[in-house]
Amino acid sequence: MEVVASAPGKVLIAGGYLVLERPNAGLVLSTTARFYAVVRPLRDSLPADAWAWAWTDVKVTSPQLSREATYKLSLTKSALQLTSARESTNPFVEQAIQFSVAAAKATIIDKERKDVVDKLLLQGLNITILGCNDFYSYRKQIEARGLPLTPEALLSLPPFSSITFNSEVANGTMTGEKCKPEVAKTGLGSSAAMTTSVVAALLHYLGVVSLSCPGQSSGDNTTRRELDLVHSIAQSAHCIAQGKIGSGFDVSAAVYGSQRYVRFSPEILSSQATGGTFLPDVVSDIVTQRWDHENKQFSLPPLMTLLLGEPGTGGSSTPSMVGSVKRWQKSDPEKCKDTWSKLAFANSALENQLRILKGLSENHREAYESWTEVATNQHQELIIKSLLAARDACLEIRLHMREMGIAAGVPIEPDSQTRLLDATMNMEGVLLAGVPGAGGFDAVFSVTLGDASNAVANAWSSAGVLPLLVREDCRGVSLEDADPRTREVSAAVSSIQIN
Repeated sequence: MEVVASAPGKVLIAGGYLVLERPNAGLVLSTTARFYAVVRPLRDSLPADAWAWAWTDVKVTSPQLSREATYKLSLTKSALQLTSARESTNPFVEQAIQFSVAAAKATIIDKERKDVVDKLLLQGLNITILGCNDFYSYRKQIEARGLPLTPEALLSLPPFSSITFNSEVANGTMTGEKCKPEVAKTGLGSSAAMTTSVVAALLHYLGVVSLSCPGQSSGDNTTRRELDLVHSIAQSAHCIAQGKIGSGFDVSAAVYGSQRYVRFSPEILSSQATGGTFLPDVVSDIVTQRWDHENKQFSLPPLMTLLLGEPGTGGSSTPSMVGSVKRWQKSDPEKCKDTWSKLAFANSALENQLRILKGLSENHREAYESWTEVATNQHQELIIKSLLAARDACLEIRLHMREMGIAAGVPIEPDSQTRLLDATMNMEGVLLAGVPGAGGFDAVFSVTLGDASNAVANAWSSAGVLPLLVREDCRGVSLEDADPRTREVSAAVSSIQIN
């Protein structure tokens, strides 16, 4: 038996920083970039004495990193014990495995189903993790090959390409000495997508949930309760792995897809964060708690395209930027409250206008599709009015994000990004442009109308910005019908013409 599950990366287009605190909302789009987890048994058959084993084997492989980690898994405590080199490990995958196995133990009470879970675990777990190229920066490789900074150059890379590490030769590290690798990423929430894909694959493999494949003829059979279970386990594992209780919008997007998100109360995981001694008990408490996060369905209206660009002007540390903003919040609470109030109002205005446009696209499709023409009826006028209002809201968001960055002493929208975004918004067919999430130098986004995305991509390339292949895909976690590498090979073979 083999199970493959996938979960998407995200782009937070509104709600940066505010989403850290309830009841502020964030608008987060899930993307075509997906992480995949493949789960299969390590051994096909079991010896007669296997039922007396207290431990089983787990192997985790990451082909893109040329990494393999092996473990022993306690069948009573759901705890992993590493049996390979420490540098080959991934804390997010480790926590995802432990929490998922503990969830199976805590939620399955039927004896027959428990026996099935025990047999699957005794056979061992062989887990492979794969991330779409979109999660990682291949800018240096493209430049080294003398290729232009275009989407076509990214398309020339093989799927699930090997990831290049940067070597450190500073801080006393000798030249040639092996040091901890550093992976350049594009800020799409790779750890959240990876954690969610592993949790989903294991919960499905062990019979805790029943996920559905996209496009199934019977429809989407995954229930809300099952998605909520995947969410609570993935969110918990992710928080423990990163050592803090974040807002969780990235995990929520990986599970539920594009949405308007309001975070869960941190108290839900506070007891867990202090360290529960017996994981099955901790997980049992987590799955029975009432999670108070809100995720209301939201996505871009039709004929709008999300475009992401990688400026290549240096990375930003989200935790340190958040820390600086929080210090400013404490030192000048009145100014912070005023800025956040204005930001919340602008964020809400953007959401409202995009929802209005989506409604108009559904009820007055013909008028909606002719937005480039002179308005000749009230519906077209409403569409143009909403487009302009959405644009104004975006400009307002950018203004207050810049003000917050200046006050907190962090480059939320650096001058280089401001110049790029201003030039982008002045282009024909561009509705929105900004820095996603916490901002900084990592990435920029735009939302274009009709086919304007090609012109924006060309302009970005000319300005030294690499346009990424990522687009919005509003679906969340999903079961896949095969290992994605097999699908890529099949597609390549089918494209070969035999004369």
